Amino acid sequence: MSLVARHLEAHGIATVIVGSAMDIVSHCGVPRYLHSDFPLGNPCGRPYDRSMQLSICSQAIALLRAAQTANAVTRVPYEWSQDNSWRDDYSRVDASNREELARRGAERRRRQAEAKAAGTERAAMIAEG
Repeated sequence: MSLVARHLEAHGIATVIVGSAMDIVSHCGVPRYLHSDFPLGNPCGRPYDRSMQLSICSQAIALLRAAQTANAVTRVPYEWSQDNSWRDDYSRVDASNREELARRGAERRRRQAEAKAAGTERAAMIAEG
C-alpha cells in the first residue's frame, strides 16, 4: 500500500496511510501516515467499536488536510487494551496452539477448494464461516 500511495502522490493525488506497521511504512516513506499500535489488520480500531473507528478515520482526514511536509507521522490517541497483553499472544505459534491452528488452516483450505470448485469468486472470510 505504501508504494501505491507514493505512486498516487507522484501523480497529484493526496494520500494518507492508516496502519499498524511503523517499520514497514517508515522504510517505504509515505507522505502521510496515521499510526495505530493495534494488531495487524485492525488499523482503524477494535471490531464493532464504531466511535473509535469514526474518530480514527476523522483523524486520518484531518492529517490529509493539515500535513505540510513529507513523511508526516501522527499517532492515534487509543490503545488496543490497557495492558497491551495482545502482543504476547498475537501470531504466537507453539505447542499450546499448534494443533488448533493446523485444524483451522485445513478447514480454511477445504472451504477455499469447495468455493473454487463451485465457481465462487471469493471464498468466505474466516469469521463468516
